[in-house]
Amino acid sequence: MSTAASEQFPRQTPRAHGAEGADTPRITLTIRDLEEPTLRRVKQLGIDHVCMSGLPIPWTEGDVRERMDRLAEYGLSLSNMMMAGFPNAIYGRPDRDQDIDKVLQTIRAAGACGLPVVEYNFYAHRIVEGYYEAPGRGGATLTAFDYERIKDLPPLPEEGAHTMDEMWDNVTYFLKAIVPVAEESGVRLALHPNDPPAPISRGSEQIMGSVEGWKRLVDIVPNPHNGITFDCGVTREMGQDPVEVCRYFGERDQINHVHFRNVRTHIPRELYTEVFIDEGEVDMFAVMKELVRQKYPRLVYPEHPPEMDADRDHPDSGISSGRYTGFAYTVGYGRAMLQAALAS
Repeated sequence: MSTAASEQFPRQTPRAHGAEGADTPRITLTIRDLEEPTLRRVKQLGIDHVCMSGLPIPWTEGDVRERMDRLAEYGLSLSNMMMAGFPNAIYGRPDRDQDIDKVLQTIRAAGACGLPVVEYNFYAHRIVEGYYEAPGRGGATLTAFDYERIKDLPPLPEEGAHTMDEMWDNVTYFLKAIVPVAEESGVRLALHPNDPPAPISRGSEQIMGSVEGWKRLVDIVPNPHNGITFDCGVTREMGQDPVEVCRYFGERDQINHVHFRNVRTHIPRELYTEVFIDEGEVDMFAVMKELVRQKYPRLVYPEHPPEMDADRDHPDSGISSGRYTGFAYTVGYGRAMLQAALAS
C-alpha cells in the first residue's frame, strides 16, 4: 500500500477525550465483504475493529491471515468471526466428533493468527419465521416478533424436535471438548443467545432462551474462554434487567462480545419490537456505563438498526443487513454513550 494510502487509513482513528483504548469497549460493525467501498465506509464511521461471518469450517491459518492482511490495509483489525457448520454436534448425531474436530482446527487457526474472539450459535432452530416489518418514526422500517404467528409450526425434517435435556447434553459434550483448546489457543468463545428467545422453536426447546440458561451455560466449564455474547436487547426481550445481567456475567469475565440495541417488549419472549436505539426500554447509557466500569475491553456491536429511506435506495453497502444509514446512526449513538460513560 502506498504511503498516501497508509496515511488515509491509519490503524487507529484519532479521537478526542474519551477515546477507545485497551481497557475500554470498542465500537464495531459486521461486514459482508472485503471490497474497498465497504472498508472505506466503515472506516469513515471511525471503526477500527470489525466482525465477519466465518469461512466454512475448518478454517485454515492462511485463510484467516488473508482476511486480516486485507483489513490491515485500511487500518482495520479483524476481532471476531462467526463460526458455523457443525450440525451433528448441535443435534448429538453419530458424526458429532468429526464436526468437533473441524471446530478444534478452526479454533487453533484463529489462535495462531491472533483472532481474539470466535462467536457461534447453538440453536435447535432459530424461529426467524416470527419476524415481520413494523412501521417506525418517519416511515422507517422496524423489525418486530410475534410468537403467536409461528408457535404451531412443525419441526423441520433436517432438524427434528429436541428437548431441553437433549440440548444441554449436546452443548456440555461440545464445550468440554472445545474450551480447553480455546484456552490453549488464546481464543475467547462467545455463544450468542437465542434471538428471538421464543419458548419453543418448531418443536424444540432452546437452551439459550433465558438468563437462567445463559448462567448454566457458562458454569458448564467455568472459564473466561467459555463466554457469551451479551445482548442487552435480547435481555429486555426476555423481560430481564440488562444492567443487572451485564453485571452478573461481566463480574465473571465471561462477556466475550456485546450486542448493543434497544427494544419495546409487550409480552416477554413472545411479542416485541426492535426500535431505534434511542427510544426503547433499555437504558443504553446505563449498560455502557456498566461495561466501562468493568473495563470490558472487547467489541460492542450496535446492531439491528432500522431501515431508512436511504438504505432502501442504496442497499448494497457491504455492511451486515445493508442498512448503512441506520448503522451510521447507531454507531454514532453508541460512541456518544461510550464517550459519556468514560467521562462520567
